[in-house]
Amino acid sequence: MKTLKIAIQKSGRLNEKSVELLEHCGLTFENYKSSLISPVSNFPLEILFLRDDDIPEYVQDGIADLGIVGENVINETEAEVSYLQKLGFGKCSLKIAVPNNNSIQELSHLNGKAIATTYPVILGKFLKENNIKADIRTISGSVEISPGLGLSDAICDLVSTGGTLKSNGLVAFSHVMSSEAVLIGTKGSENSELVKELIQRVQSVLRAKETKYVVLNVNKDNLPAIIKLLPGVKSPSVVPLAEANWVAVHTVIPEHDFWGKISQLKQAGAEGIVVMPIEKIIL
Repeated sequence: MKTLKIAIQKSGRLNEKSVELLEHCGLTFENYKSSLISPVSNFPLEILFLRDDDIPEYVQDGIADLGIVGENVINETEAEVSYLQKLGFGKCSLKIAVPNNNSIQELSHLNGKAIATTYPVILGKFLKENNIKADIRTISGSVEISPGLGLSDAICDLVSTGGTLKSNGLVAFSHVMSSEAVLIGTKGSENSELVKELIQRVQSVLRAKETKYVVLNVNKDNLPAIIKLLPGVKSPSVVPLAEANWVAVHTVIPEHDFWGKISQLKQAGAEGIVVMPIEKIIL
């Protein structure tokens, strides 16, 4: 049987979440910080620990079958890969930022200006789409200090909370792209049975994170109203209780709708509501 290879970030903001996801998929391995490769003992898979900038090209060239990397890195490298699954972590935005109290108020004001970035490809495409002719200055490392040093009039960089911008006297000016971690594969890898199985595991973990398992007690007279509120994965499970005319209802509730549903359930007559985390949901 073929052994798959998946490349993940060796260190950085995506490493911990990537390792956590693979562990939740039931994969057993050692997270060798000082090694480039770690075999999985209970699935035909090897994990490669690489620089995030290298991951898309490793996958494109078939050195790795799969990879977990940010969309920003994929777009910057322009690698030819398949998007298999967005993973919901590592979310951030690539933005153009300018110094506080700067005269730049709209995109056209960037004409003739110098913009420092570590993402010249993405920025170049954005400026071209908006008919802006600016001087792109590629800098490796922290770009936030470049306006203060007189190296640029603006910057284009990843923003999560905006704290780094604020501490350097900068303010976000224009949104370039949104990014999050993505599971990618070589072209056609989605047709592999092993890859399909791994994607199913990933999706089951992601669904579980987005839902809560709920058990509640309700009088049968109020059951129709409760059922309308709780469609569940297919439909709620209803189990008779020892007390006459009472049942226990088992279901799942989406995380984004959780507190609103709980309030509605109580108003509809639900009692003894128990909420539990879900490890995996396999459809």
